[in-house]
Amino acid sequence: MQSFSDVLNLVKEYFQEKVRANQLTETAYTCWIENIQPGKFENNTAYLVVSFDFHKSILMSQYLTPLKEAFENVLGFPVEVEILCAGAPQQTPTPPAAPAIQQQPPQPQPQAPAVFTEPTASNFGYSSDNQDMSFLSNGMSNSDMGGGEYEYTFDTFIVGSKNEFAYTACKSVANSVNLSASSIKPYNPLFIYGPSGLGKTHLLMAIKNEVKRNNPNMNIIYTNSETFSNELIVAIKNQTTNTFHQKYRHSDFFLIDDIQFLSGKDASQEEFFHTFNELYQCGKQIVITSDRPPKDINIIADRLKSRFEWGILADIGVPDLETRIAIIQRKAELLQIRIPDDIINFIATKLKSNIRQLEGAVKKIKMYKLYTGSEPTLSVAQNVIKEILNDNQPVPITIERIIEEVAQTYHVSPADIRSNKKNAPISQARQIAIYIVREITQSTMKEIGQEFGGRDHTTIVYTLKKVENLIKTNPHDKGIIEDIIKNIRDK
Repeated sequence: MQSFSDVLNLVKEYFQEKVRANQLTETAYTCWIENIQPGKFENNTAYLVVSFDFHKSILMSQYLTPLKEAFENVLGFPVEVEILCAGAPQQTPTPPAAPAIQQQPPQPQPQAPAVFTEPTASNFGYSSDNQDMSFLSNGMSNSDMGGGEYEYTFDTFIVGSKNEFAYTACKSVANSVNLSASSIKPYNPLFIYGPSGLGKTHLLMAIKNEVKRNNPNMNIIYTNSETFSNELIVAIKNQTTNTFHQKYRHSDFFLIDDIQFLSGKDASQEEFFHTFNELYQCGKQIVITSDRPPKDINIIADRLKSRFEWGILADIGVPDLETRIAIIQRKAELLQIRIPDDIINFIATKLKSNIRQLEGAVKKIKMYKLYTGSEPTLSVAQNVIKEILNDNQPVPITIERIIEEVAQTYHVSPADIRSNKKNAPISQARQIAIYIVREITQSTMKEIGQEFGGRDHTTIVYTLKKVENLIKTNPHDKGIIEDIIKNIRDK
């Protein structure tokens, strides 16, 4: 039989199925179910452990019946559920490694399925500013408190000295819908560039939403370069390229995000080139974003770079202090929460380079107030910033990620790169992948060799020297490798 820990994992999988079926939100699962710990199983009662009193209160008031249903679904017989708080010594359960479950009672009569409801906002007794606030991090990106398209309008975009031109150009583009197809659009194409997290996607979506609101019959396509490439691959595989062309080449507004990820992808660039030409010649509006200007995207064909520069280039820079304060104030307004000025100023001085971090801080403070009933303090703001900075640590780059990126660039499969096949395209892709793995991971020669078909230390060293020489003598291949590395690090 299974241990109680195994049973609880199956119960959590049951709730995950409810999430996939849209019967429970991802936020509810991550906030209330995911962090439940096993206590013990005794006398047909499941003892579950949580860390905070308010967590216990939520489970008792909102999730007790669903938990009973989940255990019955897993075990096949009715189970009582008791929630214990780890902070209450007198109720500390036995360690998780409980004896195997032996109960085999009769099968129960069918019962009506439990109804899943969201918790109501009230004070659950959590008030200490110095408590661990990591529970606020889980599910923030899927929260119902913001992040949907309704946010992405020109009204919610905070204009400052570093983004004013880009904002004005996007407003002009959104208004150009009234120009005839034969009219010259002064901002076509519009190419917006700047570091991640500064509002490029917000502006693209603001254009989309503004045009759609005023002209609901307009065919507006918003995508990103990875989706474009992946759809092209599927279209080629399924012989549906005509459908692909119909989708992209008949749009009235073509908005594409992160064009830098087309770097080194020759087939995708070729397709984009023809899509661009078709739309431009028909007087359709094109807006492109990138994390760098066209001249700095190494392996984008020159004919594409020149087309990017036909219209207007607009850069977005890191917002100054006044703009960051305004962003926090506006976000707090939208979320209907009052944040004291000293806390706003503190957040604005600590989070300097990324608007998403500023918005994330306001969301976390809102969530803190919602689930504790307490007003935010400077100590809370410090904890929130700490959580955000931890959340924004770079995701470790795995060998698998590198191989996938190289495979896509060189039009081979990851399995081919790991194999012993020796034809020229696969061999070159494999050599580049080995070089990049060595360049940006902490893997040893032995580990790299094992990942690439069990190659020995000598082979890996030889490959590295060969690629290093290629970089020195071939500017084209050097550019491809540099772009692959940058794209991997930026994702």
